[in-house]
Amino acid sequence: MRKITPLLLASCLLLGNLATTFAQTSVPSPGKPQAKPIWITGATLHLGNGQTLQGIIGFENGLITYVGTGAEIRLNAETATIIDASGKHVYPGFIAFNSILGLNEIDAVRATRDQSETGGLNPNVRALVAYNTDSRITPTVRNSGTLLSQVSPQAGNISGRSSVVQHDAWNWEDAVVRADDAMYFNWPSFRVYDAWWAPPAEEQRKQSADNLAELKQFMEDAKAYLAQKKPAKINLKLEAMRGVFEGKTKVFVRANEAKAMVSAVQFFAAYQLKPVLVGAEEAADILPFLQENKIDLVLSRTQRLPNRSGDAVDAPYRLPAQLAEAGIRFGFSMDGAWEQRNLPFQAGQAVGYGLSVERAVQALSSDAAAILGIEQRYGELGVGKSACLFISTGDALDVRGNQLEAAFIDGRAVDLGDKQKALYKKFSDKYGVEQP
Repeated sequence: MRKITPLLLASCLLLGNLATTFAQTSVPSPGKPQAKPIWITGATLHLGNGQTLQGIIGFENGLITYVGTGAEIRLNAETATIIDASGKHVYPGFIAFNSILGLNEIDAVRATRDQSETGGLNPNVRALVAYNTDSRITPTVRNSGTLLSQVSPQAGNISGRSSVVQHDAWNWEDAVVRADDAMYFNWPSFRVYDAWWAPPAEEQRKQSADNLAELKQFMEDAKAYLAQKKPAKINLKLEAMRGVFEGKTKVFVRANEAKAMVSAVQFFAAYQLKPVLVGAEEAADILPFLQENKIDLVLSRTQRLPNRSGDAVDAPYRLPAQLAEAGIRFGFSMDGAWEQRNLPFQAGQAVGYGLSVERAVQALSSDAAAILGIEQRYGELGVGKSACLFISTGDALDVRGNQLEAAFIDGRAVDLGDKQKALYKKFSDKYGVEQP
């Protein structure tokens, strides 16, 4: 009989404990398809288009069938599920941009980070095939109302293609809402830093010029390659640009400085392309330019300090209201993975600095859907749209009111359990804390 060493025994016990821990904190199973009509009554409906309604919403087979006051509706509890949401709020599912949710699990563990590829030009990279529906972060994010996200690669001058996914699926094939929706570019910075850690000024300028020249050359190569009816040899990087030049794949450009934003818009205009600018921290400096060119923006981290020392400390907080007043369409982003749970509260902060509540909801829902090209199905509480919505006890843009009581994606009831709730219950039991 083989002798069991102490090391082997310890290893077996460790694996057993890990298995038990995983079983206790695994991701909830996706919801089952909607079996019968569901009616939500008595709630304040935030339609996502800037309007609210005190009334009833009904959905069947995953699609919204009624939105109104309910005066002409007679509900039958025997044939439908009726949810009394009196005094509560119903919102369309919020949408996150430029996310690495499902691509990054633990920042400190390299093996769990799959959002970046080596090399500078990677248009052939597809974030979708790396998307992990078993991420334990995802349930914590959807518990604040963010039910869809655009997962995007990050590194290089051309990062690759993003995709839009919903947050309740067995695998990436089930999760996908729009595959390869956009090609992500990282625009060169034109700012010259005078600091101990920065290279010499001329070296910084040269690096920016080289990056821009590399992008220019690649675009010209792609244009020439795609002009061929039948290329003699398939080039995967250039072939990946076909959707961009055919207008099927949008162009998203990460750029924060005003000069970089203008440069990106003018660069792609030469190819009859209109980019969506991501980051856009200095957008307030070029409002007329953005208006004239009808550029959509995705704001990253408005809960931050200003870019320049001379700017007002609250300039980032006021930016969403300035964009809304100028008629510029925009959405919100928190970057990162777990950070997406704070997405609604970033919009809520903007409300405190001049943005109307319903305009903030619109930026998280219908405007976000329109920018991503999924507005036919998502983004509003409207008849014929997907039943992708949630019920919140209070104001979903306020951390105190954002308490989800139910959520639905394509009509399926979403399990709102997550690792953090499990830990809260565990230690509440340990210390005798009364459960809410």
